[in-house]
Amino acid sequence: MATIRNIVLVHGGFVDGSGWQGVYDHLTADGYRVAVVQNPTLSLAGDVAATHQVLDSLDGPAVLVGHSYGGVVITEAGSHPAVAALAYIAAFAPDKGESVSSLIADPPPGAPVPPILPPKDGFLFLDRGKFAAAFAADVPGKLAAFMADSQVPWGVEALEGAVSEPAWQTKPSWYLVATDDHMIPPPAQRAMSERAGAIVSETPGSHAVYVSRPAVVAAVIAQAAQGLNGQS
Repeated sequence: MATIRNIVLVHGGFVDGSGWQGVYDHLTADGYRVAVVQNPTLSLAGDVAATHQVLDSLDGPAVLVGHSYGGVVITEAGSHPAVAALAYIAAFAPDKGESVSSLIADPPPGAPVPPILPPKDGFLFLDRGKFAAAFAADVPGKLAAFMADSQVPWGVEALEGAVSEPAWQTKPSWYLVATDDHMIPPPAQRAMSERAGAIVSETPGSHAVYVSRPAVVAAVIAQAAQGLNGQS
């Protein structure tokens, strides 16, 4: 398998695509062509459409990368013919009929519960006072505070958007487990990655591992681009 040169990065809920800047810098320095999808995060269908728009513009195959809820987006959007491989970064990897809502409905005893506030006008936010500890514990304090104060409203419709045909059933996938994640428990990440048949790496890191450890995240994406079965 020849090295793929196109990388498409898909962010999750409560944040926008600018959080990918560190990963973008590492990948572009290594010669990859990187596009960042700005999901509206109003509905899964809308985010898939935004992702397809970027994929349609490419001149060759791509690795489609998702963080958190972005994993749902790439699972649904990844059947696009331009997608050669998938990379999940501390992300949901749902099966057919599953959504973020169904995957988080019954947390195991003792698992961290994300501090999601009750919906307001159809949108969700994280409790600003608990954002850093839950989402970005290893991100510098000023940046974590900025992330908390610049949250993007996450539509309940996106949370409830269910996957029709999971792309990981037909496309090779890679998965990076963040072992200090307080949003998606690491055991859940491992279970989803195993079910998807992904090539798995693990790293210490919070849910915002794509911000705090961009070199590690970029290395996993590069493995997917090169079709490598293991650590670099």
